[in-house]
Amino acid sequence: MSNSSVLSEKTFALGGDLIVNRVGYGAMRITGKGIWGPPKDEAEAKRVLKRAIELGVNFIDTADSYGPHVSEELIAEALYPYPAGLVIGTKGGLMRTGPDEWPVNANPDYLQKALEGSLKRLKLEQIDLYQLHRIDPIVPAERSFEFLQNAQQEGKIKHIGLSEVDVDVIKKAQDFFEVVSVQNMYSVDNRKWEHVLQYCKAHNIAFIPWFPLNAGNVASQDKLKKIAEKHDATVHQVALNWLLNHSENILLIPGTSSVEHLEENMRAASITLTESDIQELNSISPQ
Repeated sequence: MSNSSVLSEKTFALGGDLIVNRVGYGAMRITGKGIWGPPKDEAEAKRVLKRAIELGVNFIDTADSYGPHVSEELIAEALYPYPAGLVIGTKGGLMRTGPDEWPVNANPDYLQKALEGSLKRLKLEQIDLYQLHRIDPIVPAERSFEFLQNAQQEGKIKHIGLSEVDVDVIKKAQDFFEVVSVQNMYSVDNRKWEHVLQYCKAHNIAFIPWFPLNAGNVASQDKLKKIAEKHDATVHQVALNWLLNHSENILLIPGTSSVEHLEENMRAASITLTESDIQELNSISPQ
């Protein structure tokens, strides 16, 4: 069975109307070191994007802060005019002051510039999924939500998502717009946000885990390695497959700047974990 046919069996209706394959692509890594500046190999970055589409990916996650701007620009350069059914999600709310520096700014004035910039760079009149990258500790969340609500009413945004939020914030945002996705750090060995995942599942909200493998958890690595060897797979593939099995509202966005690694990530969907494998992975003590 091809990767694309495997992926097409695992879909989610994002916002109820955008049917996406549950293994997408996260475009953070097609930038320079520290997610700053252009990638070391721009031609390879474009090959990765094109190959992702060939392999059945129809959901790409990016942000104006990746580069900054580099990721969005490369997506347009490689893929525009976009293939039918491709959903591009981007984010706003983080500034960039240097490599690995991510100051939060969810002030409506800043979000306005970020959104207009993303629309221009991606060559879109409407962004399918616009996600608030972070809640700003010095800007009332309601002000950020009001901006997103207005942008949606103006037709610049189709659907809205949030990132790194708890259930109370999701509920508050729902007073302004329908929250269709939540993007929180989560993995088989980091389940701090399990309660948020379960809330999202109950309300048909996509849950998009980032950092899908906590490599610092040595005990979990041993269990993952044992199961990976059994399936002739990598630890990373098993961790991704566990996420797909764990909840049907999880959308994966593994990122890479290499075609070889991309193809390896896509093969994660075709692993068939047994009930005992899943029980063993479920028993991992999250950090």
